Amino acid sequence: MKEYKHLSLRIDEEMLRKFRYVCKYEGRSANRQLLIYIRDAIGAFEKEHGPIEPEQTEP
Repeated sequence: MKEYKHLSLRIDEEMLRKFRYVCKYEGRSANRQLLIYIRDAIGAFEKEHGPIEPEQTEP
């Protein structure tokens, strides 16, 4: 079974309200929406700079 990690985020109130609006519009939880944004950002980075190998990341 995959082990999931926790991540804390500091965000101002207006941005949080707008983010929640986007999540509701998309029909997703905030967690799921953030995972999609993170996946897309990593994909864009790897497209421009090449794959990130596991040994390049810190545990």
